[in-house]
Amino acid sequence: MRIWITTIAVLALSACTTIPEQIQGSYASVSPARVEPSVFGSSVRWGGTIIDARNEENTTCFEVLSRSLDKYLRPELTDQTAGRFMACKPGFYDPEVFARGREVTLTGRIRNIEEREIDDFNYRYPVLDVDELVLWEVREQVMVIDHPYDPFYNPYYWGGPYWGYYPYYGRPYPMHSRSYGRTRTLLPDPSVMTPRTGSPSSEFKQKTP
Repeated sequence: MRIWITTIAVLALSACTTIPEQIQGSYASVSPARVEPSVFGSSVRWGGTIIDARNEENTTCFEVLSRSLDKYLRPELTDQTAGRFMACKPGFYDPEVFARGREVTLTGRIRNIEEREIDDFNYRYPVLDVDELVLWEVREQVMVIDHPYDPFYNPYYWGGPYWGYYPYYGRPYPMHSRSYGRTRTLLPDPSVMTPRTGSPSSEFKQKTP
């Protein structure tokens, strides 16, 4: 018997297809790559992948690699980016929760541009004062593996009263089986993490749409 192991697809499991209420609305179509002093104060909705989270006095600032947003306002899984930006929000946000690689969508006002170093390069970061923040929940991917069988491995299927390939007797379909594996990735249903007043990050309350 010969067995071919073929990867059929990588499927994202999606339990929720609604847009989080707190980031709905109309915003200025300004990308992080096109921020100039003339647009300071504009309300925007940006998203991307967290690079770093720094807790400063009474504020947490996130360094984010921007991504385009999909129809659910979630960052798209793509290598294309409009650059990096800083997003600052009052309160303490634990960097173990808001960790590198997690995806966020934020709304707020463009404050200014700050220069910071990336290695030896002076990079111009647009700075966003955040009003609303969605930390997207972790999701899974399902890997479907097909195991087709050689139609010639058992001559019984070419004779006898049930000629054909099981279970499609009399029809030209190969017999096969499937196995499944799961890997950690990101789901489109959000988990919004917001600190309670005067409470540490361990007491975050979680909202879901």
